[in-house]
Amino acid sequence: MELCLDLCDHDAFPAMVVRESVHVLPREVLGKSTFELAVTLMKWLPLWLVDKILLVLAWLVLGSISKYGLRRPSTGPLELKNTQGRTPVLDIGALGKIRSGDIKVVPGIKRFSPGRVELADGQVLDIDSVVLATGYRSNVPQWLQRCDFFSKDGFPKTPFPNGWKGQSGLYAVGFTRRGLSGASSDAVKAAKDIGRMWREETKPAKRPVACHRRCISQI
Repeated sequence: MELCLDLCDHDAFPAMVVRESVHVLPREVLGKSTFELAVTLMKWLPLWLVDKILLVLAWLVLGSISKYGLRRPSTGPLELKNTQGRTPVLDIGALGKIRSGDIKVVPGIKRFSPGRVELADGQVLDIDSVVLATGYRSNVPQWLQRCDFFSKDGFPKTPFPNGWKGQSGLYAVGFTRRGLSGASSDAVKAAKDIGRMWREETKPAKRPVACHRRCISQI
């Protein structure tokens, strides 16, 4: 959701694939961090009750999100975090973009074709780029076939700091195993490289300039 929000802020038109249910919580409630509030409540209340309170507050602040294609899990956000490691999404403005239609929520992907993607419900979208947010575990070899850039364990074969760029427009960000600093290093390099290629592709062609040469003939 944060990626889509950043893309919207830079005049792109992103579509976000949501295949599974997800908890979306407000970043703040009454000026206080949602997680800070949750930690405070857990000092006095059981986990299941804190989850109930967080969901009620999320509904009061954000309203119903199911009509936008976002389904909440049956398990509470904190319990889901403790049992499966799935962190709830903190909304920092993306939900407003989804409501306005600037971010389009779509179902799973059926197949890709050059410049297009066919969705599970039959829709076909024209696309320029695909951003894959692969989560905390790399499963790249399962879906990226016939590619020598990644090893069997799902990480680039080229070691840090040069494992951020493959062939045919493939970029890998966050595979450094060096935390946020490594991911940041990859992201900066990838962004600069994309910007460089964009400038080259959009550079206006030079117009031919007529050149008049003086000719001297001698007989």
